[in-house]
Amino acid sequence: MTDQAVDFEEPSSENRPSQAGPVPEERTGHGIVGAVGGRFIGRQRELRALRADIERAGLDTISGRKAPRARVLLVAGRPGSGRTALAAELTRRLADEYPDGVLWARLTEPGGEPVPGDRTARGLLEALGATAPAGADEDVLTEMVREALAVRRCVLVLDDAADAEQVDPLLPDNPECLVVAVSQGPLTGIPDVRPCTIGGMDAKSAIELLSRFTGSVRVTVDPQAAESLVEECGGQPAAMMLVGGWLAARPQTSVADATKQLHGQSDDAEAPVGARPLARAFRLVHDSLPQSAARLLRLLALAPAGRADAHIASALAGCSVSAARSALEEFAALGLLHTAGGAAEGNEGAGGEGAGGQRAGGEPVGGEQYEVPGCLAPLLRALVTEEERPAEVQLARARMLERTVRLLQSCRAVTEPEGSAARRRIAGLPRALRFPGAEAAGAWLEARRPVLVAAARIAVADGELDTLARRLISALVRALVAHRGTEPAAPELYGLHQLVLDVAVRRGLHREQAAALLNLADLDARTGRTEDALARYRAALDAGRCGNDPYAVARAMESVGGAHQELGDWERAADWYGRALSQRLSRGERADEARLYGRLGGVHTYAGRYGEALRSWRAAAAGYRRLGDLPGHARALSEAARVQEYAGRPEESLRTCEEAVAWARRAGDLRLQAALQLRLADTLERLGDAAAAGLHRAAAERLLGEDVSGLRNP
Repeated sequence: MTDQAVDFEEPSSENRPSQAGPVPEERTGHGIVGAVGGRFIGRQRELRALRADIERAGLDTISGRKAPRARVLLVAGRPGSGRTALAAELTRRLADEYPDGVLWARLTEPGGEPVPGDRTARGLLEALGATAPAGADEDVLTEMVREALAVRRCVLVLDDAADAEQVDPLLPDNPECLVVAVSQGPLTGIPDVRPCTIGGMDAKSAIELLSRFTGSVRVTVDPQAAESLVEECGGQPAAMMLVGGWLAARPQTSVADATKQLHGQSDDAEAPVGARPLARAFRLVHDSLPQSAARLLRLLALAPAGRADAHIASALAGCSVSAARSALEEFAALGLLHTAGGAAEGNEGAGGEGAGGQRAGGEPVGGEQYEVPGCLAPLLRALVTEEERPAEVQLARARMLERTVRLLQSCRAVTEPEGSAARRRIAGLPRALRFPGAEAAGAWLEARRPVLVAAARIAVADGELDTLARRLISALVRALVAHRGTEPAAPELYGLHQLVLDVAVRRGLHREQAAALLNLADLDARTGRTEDALARYRAALDAGRCGNDPYAVARAMESVGGAHQELGDWERAADWYGRALSQRLSRGERADEARLYGRLGGVHTYAGRYGEALRSWRAAAAGYRRLGDLPGHARALSEAARVQEYAGRPEESLRTCEEAVAWARRAGDLRLQAALQLRLADTLERLGDAAAAGLHRAAAERLLGEDVSGLRNP
């Protein structure tokens, strides 16, 4: 929260700084920071000082050298002091000077743990429109961030930084950029950082903020009580807004009564003195709630990524969705929550410190998303530990995860055709769990993606809900693939498969371990990390053997061969393909047999062993023919013809290629037939029969029109 007041009108969705994103006029992706809503109160001296620090010459400039990196400003203060909103107001005033906008990343989890650097970098890259390779490590990703910012003039806000180690890897090597770090203390180790430390608001500004909630009359009739209330709150904007919201809900209560009740709240002797005013204000509001509402508020400490909608809240508390929605709206009015993607980080107490999100088009299932303010999250967690039994907490978490699984299953099923088994199953779900169509389901999934991934991480970290965790991850993977596709969803899929692996190793589930390793290795292979993929394929082979999983064993053997082939080791590739083929032959898996014969033919061809290559391709062709796969049969014959040509047997190659054309014609595959006829034309030209070659090339052009480029390698 900050000393910035928020108007009582509904704030626009552009007014909220979010997790990681640029700040154009419209919101795209994660973390758009737009104009700050409401009128900013106070802190003018600090704003002037920060502005002067931007314009002041750095140490390098003084010594005659051009500054090698972005200028770093530090806004330091306790949670609830208004540090984040001060940074937001500064960036709003600087918007015209940085045409590439503002990127905003929060560096601390709602639970208080530092956000891993690779996750922060991925969020920033996504906001910048850059593709981050799945599974890439932190060094690679932060380097990509710095490279992307090297050609931009923008502001990077790093909110709630724990230490300099979180900030330093993200600093752009570009003096045209500005970095604004928000932290509780100094960032020792970053050179030439310009700190601005803030404490409580001055009395005049604090009273002005209070009057935004109470109206001017209650303050005017007893100005001394208003000053006393400011003192009780320590001038902290978060505490002032909580008490202001409490007074706004009680029009008949005087400011003096509020001061008296606040003073009567007991202090936590272990809490730092500076944190006690906020804790007392929070206790005042919490203790005034009905018992059921207070319990729901406490359980929001379990919400993934600190965000909740009506579904999450109702599952946590075990109440109806409508009752949960009403409670969330009431909490937001009291300053206990803020709408994700709504009010700016203008008020840490009412607006939370850090990352928001965005609403999907229309009203998604579950309705508005709300965030737990960063400065209140530790207080909620302490209350859960103090007042909730561990068994009840575990049951609440299990209900939330089960509800999430059902929503994800519904989200995926809506992409299936009408009348399918999946669509029939979701037809029996309550209306609140059904989506009106695939577009609405996709929008819901995109808006809640960070929350859903965080829910999976929480489920795995719990250690006692592994069955639910596996179901949740499976449902999330399927929903992401159905709506986003495998390639766009690869970064999330990589992390989810790693979570599955963690559970499988912990529980000794060898089959699940093999499957997770195979999925991770496939993603490694796609992004060029072939050595990493090979190591994982070998581990998957061991796990498959331990789990007596013949499918995983054969799949791993084939993939080990593929990795060796990618590395150019034809001998090992052929050996592993042969092992996989033996496994398939023993199980009578004919489609896999035909494919593996083809892969063997390929590596033998690369190795120059044309006799073995030709036998393998002939076996592949026969396998496809037995399966009735005529296009596959034609392609295998085509490859056999290629091998014959490499072996210096052009006449045999010509006959085999003609046979392949005939089978492609029988299959009705015009594109394959055209490609094969082009290859046949090339062979005839090399044999000196230009007329026949011209006939086949003309035939290919008639099949597919004049553009036959790219068809020479069927």
